[in-house]
Amino acid sequence: MSNRDEIICDCFSVSRGTIEDAIREKGLKSVEEVGQATDAGTGCGGCQEKIQAILDEINGK
Repeated sequence: MSNRDEIICDCFSVSRGTIEDAIREKGLKSVEEVGQATDAGTGCGGCQEKIQAILDEINGK
């Protein structure tokens, strides 16, 4: 069970739940697509590995 309130992207205060919802609703497949949809990972880039892990979790990699 994920903590949907966990902030993944500190630069833009994007939560895990926001990222998960965007991936599911828009069928996102890459960190870049998540960034375009939510701004997550487009600031300092430090959260891109966490975003990739969420993508892998949801997309079953």
